[in-house]
Amino acid sequence: MGEQPIFSTRAHVFQIDPNTKKNWVPTSKHAVTVSYFYDSTRNVYRIISLDGSKAIINSTITPNMTFTKTSQKFGQWADSRANTVYGLGFSSEHHLSKFAEKFQEFKEAARLAKEKSQEKMELTSTPSQESAGGDLQSPLTPESINGTDDERTPDVTQNSESRAEPTQNALPFSHSSAISKHWEAELATLKGNNAKLTAALLESTANVTELECVSSQANAVHTHKTELNQTIQELEETLKEKEEEIERLKQEIDNARELQEQRDSLTQKLQEVEIRNKDLEGQLSDLEQRLEKSQSEQEAFRNNLKTLLDILDGKIFELTELRDNLAKLLECS
Repeated sequence: MGEQPIFSTRAHVFQIDPNTKKNWVPTSKHAVTVSYFYDSTRNVYRIISLDGSKAIINSTITPNMTFTKTSQKFGQWADSRANTVYGLGFSSEHHLSKFAEKFQEFKEAARLAKEKSQEKMELTSTPSQESAGGDLQSPLTPESINGTDDERTPDVTQNSESRAEPTQNALPFSHSSAISKHWEAELATLKGNNAKLTAALLESTANVTELECVSSQANAVHTHKTELNQTIQELEETLKEKEEEIERLKQEIDNARELQEQRDSLTQKLQEVEIRNKDLEGQLSDLEQRLEKSQSEQEAFRNNLKTLLDILDGKIFELTELRDNLAKLLECS
């Protein structure tokens, strides 16, 4: 029994600035759990949110409340009892729509509960009003209606025969009416005492409910604290993993920087080698041209030398013949 959470979500909580009535003031530094609670004892729906041990939302849903979507991820409602306007910022439009659907559903349930409560109060108050009218009359006895024996004696003695029959008929009726009114008065008194006991019982139930609400909120705080501790532990582990990953990425960046420097150095050396290769290719081309020219010159020289040798051979042959002829002339003379 008591108050139990029936729907929970997470959102950033805001309240309207009490001074300007225009600006939103955040009441939580981060997203917190926002829950719908149902009090089965009082048939009441409430929206409750805790930031640590502090209750930043404690709003009872009434039939005249309206939840308004002001953007795709933000909604608000006014609480006249708390004299403020609450605002919730969600992580997605789906979460906002789900919260709005639940608000409308519980608002309708609160309206039906209020109507049933009013009908019950009307049924309870109707006998009380009748008994209240009965309290204005004091209980009647047979003597107060019919009088005493002394008061009735003159009527009987004056006209005993003429009034004997009406007196005998009226006495049972008057006696029954007096008893009925007496018991009606007693019943009204009992109903009044019952109403007082019922009010006292309702007050006691309300006090017990409040204690159950406090206990439920304490349990919710403990659960929320456990969830927060678990979340913090998970975040610390994730942070440690991220730090290790950052260190690894730094090392990879340093290695990549060294590789880039080596690459730049090799690229520069390669460019220098390419320039030298181009120079050598130019020199080689010049040497090839010079060699080709030299070979051409040598070939021409050989040809010229061969021609000269042929001419020399012819001259030598001619000189040989001339010598032979001169020798022959010397022999003849």
